[in-house]
Amino acid sequence: MTDSPDLAETEEASSSVDFAFDEKAVPSSLRAGTAVIHAFWKTLPNAPGVYRMIDAEGTVLYVGKAHSLKKRVASYARGIAPTARIARMIAETAAMEFVTTQTETEALLLEINLIKSLKPRFNVLLRDDKSFPYILLTGDHPAPQLTKHRGARTRKGDYFGPFASVLAVNRTMNALERAFLIRSCTDSVFSTRTRPCLLHQIKRCSAPCTGEVSIEDYAGLVGEARAFLTGKSKAIKEAMAHEMEQAAETLEFERAARYRDRLAALSAIQSTQGINPRSIEEADVFAVHEQAGQFCIEVFFFRTGQNWGNRAYFPKADRTLSEAEVLDAFLGQFYDDKPAPRLVLLSHEVEGGEILQQALSLRAGHRIEIATPKRGEKRDLVEHALTNAREALGRRLAESSSQLKLLEGVAEAFSLEEAPRRIEVYDNSHIMGTNAVGGMVVAGREGFAKTHYRKFNIKSTEITPGDDYGMMREVLQRRFSRLIKEAPKDDIAEPKEGTEPDDVAMPSWPDLVLIDGGAGQMQVAREVFADLGVEDVALVGVAKGVDRDAGRETFIVEGKSPFKLAPRDPVLYFVQRLRDEAHRFAIGAHRQKRSKSMKEGGLQEIGGIGPQRKRALLRHFGTLKAIERASMADLEGCPGIDQATARKVYDFFHEKAS
Repeated sequence: MTDSPDLAETEEASSSVDFAFDEKAVPSSLRAGTAVIHAFWKTLPNAPGVYRMIDAEGTVLYVGKAHSLKKRVASYARGIAPTARIARMIAETAAMEFVTTQTETEALLLEINLIKSLKPRFNVLLRDDKSFPYILLTGDHPAPQLTKHRGARTRKGDYFGPFASVLAVNRTMNALERAFLIRSCTDSVFSTRTRPCLLHQIKRCSAPCTGEVSIEDYAGLVGEARAFLTGKSKAIKEAMAHEMEQAAETLEFERAARYRDRLAALSAIQSTQGINPRSIEEADVFAVHEQAGQFCIEVFFFRTGQNWGNRAYFPKADRTLSEAEVLDAFLGQFYDDKPAPRLVLLSHEVEGGEILQQALSLRAGHRIEIATPKRGEKRDLVEHALTNAREALGRRLAESSSQLKLLEGVAEAFSLEEAPRRIEVYDNSHIMGTNAVGGMVVAGREGFAKTHYRKFNIKSTEITPGDDYGMMREVLQRRFSRLIKEAPKDDIAEPKEGTEPDDVAMPSWPDLVLIDGGAGQMQVAREVFADLGVEDVALVGVAKGVDRDAGRETFIVEGKSPFKLAPRDPVLYFVQRLRDEAHRFAIGAHRQKRSKSMKEGGLQEIGGIGPQRKRALLRHFGTLKAIERASMADLEGCPGIDQATARKVYDFFHEKAS
């Protein structure tokens, strides 16, 4: 993965023999960096490895690999900068670090790991690298379970995927349940069932839990599901069709109807998957498109001859790079923590394809092919991915333009000097003061930045339960005390010369803080900022409208009288979205904490519920989930539970978090 074709040619032309460093021949802006690089170059071996370029503050600027460290670094040591990006990189270099490896393949794997952990500014960076969902057919139970899985594969069983989204997994699992009647309940639920559940009644489970099907017959259904998911769909459908015909011939119409429904479910899986290749069993298809200096890489997943969805990526890359260079750098990071299929199809030829192919084959234990097809069905798949990449990038550019206009509108509405690059929104959530949590959501020029979200478990024992002001004070003190310690505002570097606004990473400090609350909450925020010495951060309070109606919010800004925005002002809708997202995130964190408390403390977390009443409720309803779903009338009908206690239990599970 070289920096550019020009630099690659320079590397080939360079030799391991020393050369005279002519300082006068190097542009003045590059002389300091070139001198540093030349000093390191003198002692480098002619061996494969990885190098890091580091600035004066110790931040890694760039990570690269080379077949020969001596030859590659010589390209920089000569002061040659074929692009403005490389010139900036050389000029900022104050130190270098090196790791030699046995092979270039090892160097590639190390380079990928370092890029993903260090996130150097001048490398192509894979963003939104969420793990992919899989379907798991468990192998640690006599009656295997069909379930969604994401993350490390620690549980015994067969994993099928990746799927591009949870939606694709859910759609496939629903059809698989109808086709093969495999259970989806957990092992604990399975072991406590005394009668078939609703899924059995609607013909989506064969109910091995209660013996409605024998373990031997259930194993046959599991075998059919496994065969279908491993690509033997045609044989399975033919076998089902044969059984249906036989049942019809012997006048077993009910049995024939069951096979008919199962066949329809299998057809539904493939009919909702759009394009399905005829000659390709297993492949990932990558297509890259560039427009206005931004890149989109569309990935399609094909397994067992079926389309398992697609996902668009928008890697962070310098606009001077070519589409092939961005795709080249992207591929290694993409497969760093994912198994590769036997075939990888690309829209562009990439220089590092052969080395990556060797690395992926070595890790997989079998041959993996990386190809750029020119014709036929494979090329059709690539063209289809390219079309999707163009459309996805077009939508993103339109959204980014709209987002910037909204931020400019926010600046005008709240008297900011310029459109904010980082907005932080704060909200609290609790029920009668219990399991109190503070939430912070972040938004910027690319929308919500979910990796920057933070939750704060309220720790202070001095806060009166339900004291929203005290909770907000604690959240803001903890957030900005830590920010002052880890990223003092005076130390924030200005954008580097030559960078575009879109290339600048989201800053650590917010330009605007929105507080979900009125004058009281705002006064707390002002006091916290004054105590900590926080300046140049705009504060805006968003007070709820009459009867908490959206659209009638009052905004409180320092130095201005409280005001409202026009009912149809796009900025009003934007702020409402920010406020609602903070509310959603805080409530989600609160519910998660409450759920954990319930697991640890059980019903005794509810005031007035002791061991005796807890036993009475569980004896009557059976499970905690059943108690949570019970109506007031059901709770009042429980022996030993009076109306007041029933109301406490009902309110605990149904009262809306604030």
